[in-house]
Amino acid sequence: MKLYGMNLSNFVTKSKIAMYEKALDVELLPPPGGNKSPEYLAINPLGKIPTLDANGTIVAESEVINEYLEDKYPANPLLPRSPEARAKVRAFTRAHDLYFDPPLRALLGQMNPASRDAKVVTDKLADLTKIADVFEQMLPGDGYAAGADFTLADCALAPTMLFATNMLGAFGAKPILEGRPKLAAWWNHVQQRPSVKKALGEQMAAIATFQKTGTPS
Repeated sequence: MKLYGMNLSNFVTKSKIAMYEKALDVELLPPPGGNKSPEYLAINPLGKIPTLDANGTIVAESEVINEYLEDKYPANPLLPRSPEARAKVRAFTRAHDLYFDPPLRALLGQMNPASRDAKVVTDKLADLTKIADVFEQMLPGDGYAAGADFTLADCALAPTMLFATNMLGAFGAKPILEGRPKLAAWWNHVQQRPSVKKALGEQMAAIATFQKTGTPS
């Protein structure tokens, strides 16, 4: 199998964690010619990453990829059995995609103080405060995001939390974990998971390379 993407991407890392959990043999490749090249658009017309080529079956979007891997490779499950418990996991992954990643992504465009839009920063920091408070309410307080077992919820949240814990100081915002003991406990715990430690290590190395060279990898 091939996964098109870059280690810098939190969405790519989200799928890589699931793959590491399932011990799958997947080759990470950059989009040929870049995201918007005709060659890559022929693979994924949206021009987004990640895209999985599962031996000829093309699967796009990180959450769809992770659910596909769960269906295809049920060993080392990342979804619980009961519909109720699965709904809880999906509540986290949905909240991540709709409410946690978007304000952080918007703030990435505001990193330069010289061109920063103060209103955008204020609005997006408020959005992050709101979703962080929601997560604090949703988290069980020990174990992983959706309970005692590691799930797709943790795969989704961890790579984006890496950005959140490292970015907000640039905007003078208080740390996202401050005053949120359950969120802090989850973050400390999930980073010890071997799959997470490996994937986040690769993501951090890509961040360091980007900061040094300006080239995503």
